[in-house]
Amino acid sequence: MMNLPPLYAGVVGVLALLAIGFYGLLVSRNLIKIVIALQILVKSALLALMLAGNSSGHVNLGQSLVATVIVADTVVAVIGIALAVQIRQRLGSLDVRELSNLRG
Repeated sequence: MMNLPPLYAGVVGVLALLAIGFYGLLVSRNLIKIVIALQILVKSALLALMLAGNSSGHVNLGQSLVATVIVADTVVAVIGIALAVQIRQRLGSLDVRELSNLRG
């Protein structure tokens, strides 16, 4: 097997996580699974930030950006899960197609 440089392996990882996240968004109709797919997409962006910081020689800047995004992303994920729980209690389902029933 061929040894890839770390940058190429990281780019392959970013692309793989992007593909998995977009696939999860396209296929799933469950709100929890959608939040998980969005988390996977954010993790690919974080990996890309780390790779950019490493390749430009500003590793500390990349790490501080990633730490900031992790905090903000965790808050968004918790709020998304809390909304999903409330929707489940109100509708009895987590299916996105049934959200139009919330108008009344």
